[in-house]
Amino acid sequence: VALANGTDPHTALARLRQLEEALRRGCAACYAAEGIYPQDLEYLEEHYGVQVDGDRYVVHYEIFAQNLMPDITVLENKP
Repeated sequence: VALANGTDPHTALARLRQLEEALRRGCAACYAAEGIYPQDLEYLEEHYGVQVDGDRYVVHYEIFAQNLMPDITVLENKP
């Protein structure tokens, strides 16, 4: 079964999970290097090389405290 855009749903789900994992690894790298988690997604992208295709994905990034892993949710961007 393929989605309307020709993408296999299993592949699309795998890409979502890969991006979410990359974001979590970037957060962990920031915490290890700086002692705090990134204050926002832009900082993570600028300083830790994580790239988010904003046309394809929406990222919910919510930080509660500098010493707690942010809540990260990645969703497919529906036009």
